[in-house]
Amino acid sequence: MSGKQSSAVGEQSLPSPGKRKKPNKSESRLAMVRRARRINRELAEVFPYAHPELDFRNPFELLIATVLSAQTTDLRVNQTTPALFAKYPTPEDLAAADPAEVEALIRPTGFFRAKTKSIMGLSAAVRDNFGGEVPGRLEDLVTLPGVGRKTAFVVLGNAFGVPGLTVDTHFMRLVRRWKWTDQDDPVKIEAEIAAIFPKSEWTMLSHRVIFHGRRICHARKPACGACPIAHLCPAYGEGETDPEKAKKLLKYEMGGYPGQRLNPPPDYPGTPAPALGAIE
Repeated sequence: MSGKQSSAVGEQSLPSPGKRKKPNKSESRLAMVRRARRINRELAEVFPYAHPELDFRNPFELLIATVLSAQTTDLRVNQTTPALFAKYPTPEDLAAADPAEVEALIRPTGFFRAKTKSIMGLSAAVRDNFGGEVPGRLEDLVTLPGVGRKTAFVVLGNAFGVPGLTVDTHFMRLVRRWKWTDQDDPVKIEAEIAAIFPKSEWTMLSHRVIFHGRRICHARKPACGACPIAHLCPAYGEGETDPEKAKKLLKYEMGGYPGQRLNPPPDYPGTPAPALGAIE
């Protein structure tokens, strides 16, 4: 899809100025829950194509990609994993690899020595403790080296269809901006947000919130003037409110640029990301 077409995705989602108003500061718990669920419904309309932004073909690839995504972008991981998985397609292969060769392959993702130790260690654990198959239970996944609750829920929700909340930095930032919680601890945030939404919504809610955080509600300069849920946001005004200036802050398909996946889902309205070494 061309940049012009992709930009239209964002333009169609812009709220009318007359609808922008902050929720009541003395908002009750019930009102907050209703507002939170309305935000989720409206984000579902804005991002009907929301999806995990890591390329993967099976639970093992998603698990490795998620571990590699720490302290880097999904784009960089997606550009790095094709060569890694071509050489080491199974847990058995990666567990028996030469660490120096693995380090060389994943160097673009940063912290490559620590990540090599983690992905080789978890591969050995999958091989030795789970018959070479990535387990589909939270209690088993978190026993693997380098795998915490966030990583486990990414794998469970997207490779096994088990509902879970992915509490990453984007998710934590937005749910606090929206006054769904005032917690700082990811586990406490997970528990409070889980109490607001039905379990069946958890995985897609995570995708929608993360998509919104990456594309519109940025950490330093949120594009308030181009935000489709500005009328529901108690933090409206913290970012750029001028519509034209805000549109220039939009990222990925909302701004008419390539996404993070080299192999995005068929319904993704943006353009695929470039391969490693290609002109970006």
